[in-house]
Amino acid sequence: MEIFTLLETLEEIIENSKKMPFTNKVMIEQEDLLDIIKEIRLKLPEDLKQAKWVSEERDRILEEAKKEADDVVKEAENRIIAMIDEHEITKKAYEQKNQIMEAANENSRQITQGAKEYADNILAQLEKSLEDTLKEIRQDRKELK
Repeated sequence: MEIFTLLETLEEIIENSKKMPFTNKVMIEQEDLLDIIKEIRLKLPEDLKQAKWVSEERDRILEEAKKEADDVVKEAENRIIAMIDEHEITKKAYEQKNQIMEAANENSRQITQGAKEYADNILAQLEKSLEDTLKEIRQDRKELK
């Protein structure tokens, strides 16, 4: 990610700057730091676009899982309608329908849970990355002041 490269550049500038005698402060070219901060701001929207994509992908996966579950239920219902003619077949069909519906519901729950966990993990990583970046920027700004 280019943002991390830019942050590393900020660190290098700070580490390699002239130190003020008898203090913890350094002298830094303001224009250099402002240019890097501008570049970071320009790169951030890409990370935000990626977060939006992750959210949309999660919604798509959830919708796909719901559709798949609906298809399985419809298939089970169609099988049951076809078997209604005989009593024994009907009994077995009801049992099979219940098994298929339970399997479909469980499959749907697992897919939904997996999609939510995946999206949450991606968003958590992005949130951590953005928080770390913001923390470093705030620290750098504080040091600049």
